Amino acid sequence: MGFLKSKSFSGGIHPPDSKKGTDQKAIEKCPLPPFVVIPVQQHIGAPSKPIVQKGDQVLSGQPVTESGGFVSVPSHASISGTVTAVEMRPHPLGAPVLSIVIESDGQDNRVPDIAYQDDYLNLDKKEMLARVQSAGLAGLGGATFPTHVKLSPPPDKTIEILIINGVECEPYLTSDHRLMLEQAEKIVSGMQLLVKILGVKKAYIGIEKNKPDAIRIMQGLIAKSGLPYAVVPLHVKYPQGAEKQLIKAITGRTVPAGRLPMDVGCVVQNVGTAAAVYDAIAFRQPLIERVVTVTGKGVKETKNVLTRIGTPFSYLFEFCGGLAEDTGKIIMGGPMMGLAQSSLEAPVIKGTSGLLVLNEHDSRRFKESVCISCARCIDVCPMGLLPKMLGAYVKAEYFDAAKKHNILDCIECGSCAYVCPAHINLVHLIKYGKSQVIKSMKKAG
Repeated sequence: MGFLKSKSFSGGIHPPDSKKGTDQKAIEKCPLPPFVVIPVQQHIGAPSKPIVQKGDQVLSGQPVTESGGFVSVPSHASISGTVTAVEMRPHPLGAPVLSIVIESDGQDNRVPDIAYQDDYLNLDKKEMLARVQSAGLAGLGGATFPTHVKLSPPPDKTIEILIINGVECEPYLTSDHRLMLEQAEKIVSGMQLLVKILGVKKAYIGIEKNKPDAIRIMQGLIAKSGLPYAVVPLHVKYPQGAEKQLIKAITGRTVPAGRLPMDVGCVVQNVGTAAAVYDAIAFRQPLIERVVTVTGKGVKETKNVLTRIGTPFSYLFEFCGGLAEDTGKIIMGGPMMGLAQSSLEAPVIKGTSGLLVLNEHDSRRFKESVCISCARCIDVCPMGLLPKMLGAYVKAEYFDAAKKHNILDCIECGSCAYVCPAHINLVHLIKYGKSQVIKSMKKAG
């Protein structure tokens, strides 16, 4: 089942997708690293709490932290071995984070309760949610919102539509694309479980039209299964994969300012998350590995790699042949929304969809000049904001004015900065402004 016409949203940009380096490369399995670093913070919400200590022996899949609250998930040992430290370690999101360091015993012995249960579809919703939570699932598209929370809307929120996000509009990244080509059955099975948990009757999977092979495979598999789902081919435009833009493109519904997808009856989950939901419910498999795209001119061999959570970036680059001599910048994620890294010892976390290595030429910074009031940033903003004005307010520290002009609705997609002829760091300004607004709101209670 599919749609004849591709759909989209207003605003947005068309950067080069730069996916040809890895879109045809099958997923490779990374060898076990000699050690892993498992941070207590790998998700939005309260950090998890360590439940192991130095000297403990652990099995792969064994919990090493417990949830720090409802909006929190546990993390698990991704290899078997010995806990050698519980200490502050480099983290890809910036400041060091309390982490559990596990030295591998080379055996990869797993906890015994990871096993297939053939009647998993007959489990009740409460048990399914419990398995999702205990597996440590957080959104694998990069946002890392705890999956069980998304699947537990308040009683007054009626969910009517499930959308599976297979867009992967961020340039360079192809991990979701390869997952749809190589593990489509698992994604559809996860989709079926999500439909049951949410109790919805409509379910769609959105895929941009630059992935015709994924569209064809997913359409064929859904037709063969007889499940009443639809594959929606989407216009190729960034940031098509952002939740609110995806909802608008597929359903025509607009999520109001300051509101959430559930306020318009929708829940969005990434294809990787859907596959992980199947593993969690059908196998009791915790989230201990994920597919990471390693790409860019600064890495010697680009790959899509299935790697254990906690693997140091340095080990992953070693598996890809090492870094080029003219490496200029390493980004976790893509060039639009990714975060520049300061340490190769930072580990792969649940939200690590890719590692982009730019050479010195491609990572050069342009000198900022004066705004010429061209309004390009306004034209492309997918949220209908005024980026130029917001940036000016932040520079002047007029944070109340920025709040009144909906700065918190910015999704930090980078479209405004991409088109700015003056090379103004609008996203950096707006991110800082958002942090100051949130800080003042917390003070006010």
